[in-house]
Amino acid sequence: MSTGRHALLLALAAGITGLGAWWLWPAPQGAAVAQAGATTRGPAPSEVPPSASAATAATLAGNGLAAATEDPFFTNDLRYRLEAALTDAGEADSPAALKQKLQAVLPRHFSASELARAMALMERYVDYRVALGAIKPPRDPGDPRALRLALGARDRARHQYFSEEEHRALFAREEALDRFTLARLEIERNPDLSPAQKQAALQDTLAELTPAQRQERVEAVQQMAVAAQTAALDARGASEAERYRLRQTQYGDAAALNLAQLDRENADWQARLSQYAEAQARQASAAQLGALRQTLFSEQEQLRLEAALSLRQQNAAPTPIR
Repeated sequence: MSTGRHALLLALAAGITGLGAWWLWPAPQGAAVAQAGATTRGPAPSEVPPSASAATAATLAGNGLAAATEDPFFTNDLRYRLEAALTDAGEADSPAALKQKLQAVLPRHFSASELARAMALMERYVDYRVALGAIKPPRDPGDPRALRLALGARDRARHQYFSEEEHRALFAREEALDRFTLARLEIERNPDLSPAQKQAALQDTLAELTPAQRQERVEAVQQMAVAAQTAALDARGASEAERYRLRQTQYGDAAALNLAQLDRENADWQARLSQYAEAQARQASAAQLGALRQTLFSEQEQLRLEAALSLRQQNAAPTPIR
């Protein structure tokens, strides 16, 4: 099985964290950090099967997702592995206490050879999340000037806590789209431009992107559309035939086939999670649970198992009335 990450996950994360919208999401990692407002959470990798191919949505655009660097530690999903570990760690009274809990959690998300680097990076990632809490969110998220100021403060925090190589691996994809989206918003909100002038300016802005950045934008837009469509199909329990027909019409045969395979992989992953969760609910012994883990999940999947189960519990919990 491939150990790549679900490409729709990357798309959702780009949509959620784009334009600095860290203020929209509750922090999952502990009371002190949550009170500081330090949130950048995107969908966790545990939401989808770790075996799902990261090339799925790239098929829509005909291009794959390149690794952030040649260093194997800096994978495209590094940020989401850190976020999954934070979710897995649960509540803590302070950032220091959270870091202690993460020492026990990280081996579930990183291999033994990665562990020392992951812990050093995670400690700074927690500090970075806390630092975000000191950044005042824009009163009007649609105000380009306010957004630019907030993004500038966010980017300074990132450069404070991470090396250039780490920064590229964690944030480069998001920031390239942020810059384009902010420029587009400034053009669209400019009252001095006619519709024709706005269209010309938007085309000029798009032309300034490199071919790779334009491809990233195409992929992000398409992936977000696919993700939204999939969520709607799931919500109404659409049949496999209906899913294929709609996707074929919109994205073509190859993408429809790939997305159908992704549906099957996700259903299989969720079924295996349910089987394991039911064994936990029956209070199976540690030995029985260990044997079940070995039977149901690959080594890579086991690294993300606890985060997946934790996320399931969070999603199943009723939303409190405020």
